[in-house]
Amino acid sequence: MYTYLILNILSFFFPFILSFDKKVAFYKSWKALFPAIFIIGAWFIIWDVYFTEWGVWEFNDAYITGIKFLGLPMEEWMFFFTVPYACVFIYACLNVYIKRDILEPYAKGISYGILFLSIILTITHWDHLYTRVTFFSLTILMLLNVFVIRGKYMGRYYLAYLVSLIPFLLVNGVLTAYPVVIYNDLENLGIRIGSIPADDTGYLMVLLVSIINIYEFLENRSSKKEVVVRSVSQVGS
Repeated sequence: MYTYLILNILSFFFPFILSFDKKVAFYKSWKALFPAIFIIGAWFIIWDVYFTEWGVWEFNDAYITGIKFLGLPMEEWMFFFTVPYACVFIYACLNVYIKRDILEPYAKGISYGILFLSIILTITHWDHLYTRVTFFSLTILMLLNVFVIRGKYMGRYYLAYLVSLIPFLLVNGVLTAYPVVIYNDLENLGIRIGSIPADDTGYLMVLLVSIINIYEFLENRSSKKEVVVRSVSQVGS
């Protein structure tokens, strides 16, 4: 029963088809999206390989194809493309259809709150490997975003994250309920949202904010190049 493969296909299929919608035209952002996904995905694959080897989680052979690379099922490799693609698609759609940045006035406060919570969870659960690595990573990311990157898109990111949690929890709910992925509760918070370890919400935030940072950087750089080229063309004419 190829449960994990089917979930990957469904997670990707609808966002991919809708990427050609004229209003959003998400396909035009692929040149910024794909490098962001592959750069961050490479780091997460390394993370995943070691966590699988160390017994933080494991995969149930009854629900996967059995094709593995570096000890990870083929479906797990796919996950780091299909889920980020779907979530950044949600981010792009919200940016187009919701003109006002609803959470912009609260973005810095939200970032500080996440930073504080991440520090607390890292310190108090240092002996839980999944919790420690996830929330230490989130601490570093929040420090970078608050004090270095200072992206004006964080309000929009937080809205997209909240919306993305719905399909993410549905997919993860299936993965952990069967279970396709079996977590070792000795290495996480020990708190479950249904069948899903609460740490996964932090894991998703680390994954997405990393990708959005690179995606926005590449998108802005591309936009500036287009403005320069257009200006040069106008001068030449």
